[in-house]
Amino acid sequence: MKGIRYKGQFAAKTDIGLVRQTNEDQACALINASGNVLLCVCDGLGGHNKGDYASQIAIDTLSEEYRKKNGFLSSFSVKTWIARTMRKINKAIYDEAQKDPANKGMGTTMILAILFDDEVFVTNAGDSRAYFVRKNKLEQLSTDQTYVEYLYSAGKITKEEMETSSQRHILMNAVGTLPSASFTTKVYPNNGHPILLCSDGLYNNATEGEIYSALSTTERIDQKIDTLIGIAKSNGGSDNIGIAYWEAYKHD
Repeated sequence: MKGIRYKGQFAAKTDIGLVRQTNEDQACALINASGNVLLCVCDGLGGHNKGDYASQIAIDTLSEEYRKKNGFLSSFSVKTWIARTMRKINKAIYDEAQKDPANKGMGTTMILAILFDDEVFVTNAGDSRAYFVRKNKLEQLSTDQTYVEYLYSAGKITKEEMETSSQRHILMNAVGTLPSASFTTKVYPNNGHPILLCSDGLYNNATEGEIYSALSTTERIDQKIDTLIGIAKSNGGSDNIGIAYWEAYKHD
């Protein structure tokens, strides 16, 4: 079984922010026996409909399935595992929502990345994001599954109108809200660029420049994540903040 080409360090953390009463974000960073790293951030939906419960089910199920997987034989096996696990998570959340009227309609965004050999697999449902941290900029790897993103891709609104639209928080997709799972998986070359996963509580409260600057320091991984959370909170902290981050070891 293959490991990863670049060895690195990684961490994950969430914060309630300054406005919300509950923390509906979950994040994890895991490694299996073959050295494949998995990062994930979930942002629970539903407010009083147990968004925090939905994101917890997602992370718990994902973590359990990954710990059972010692490694992958090929790129195809990574994609197969992701699809099977996403379906299992979707069913777990949806079935739980059907048991209790208080949980009806609950769901969660999910953004996950798996580092396997010389590739990075990015799976997305919702509007949490994945980025490569390249030289002097962030490169967004995921596409927000939102109504305004749909309008923009259809040529109905401009990029500037997207950022100020009152409908920018309307999701077109989430995990667990419907009986069947809907998600996209993209594969990128792993060239050793740092990888950032985050919920909208970070990118709506911090500019790409602020995020890039915080990740370009010589601080430890956990300190960089704390710095990002601090920036989001100093800019209003209007939502929960979920972050998972990986970067390759520096070699002299």
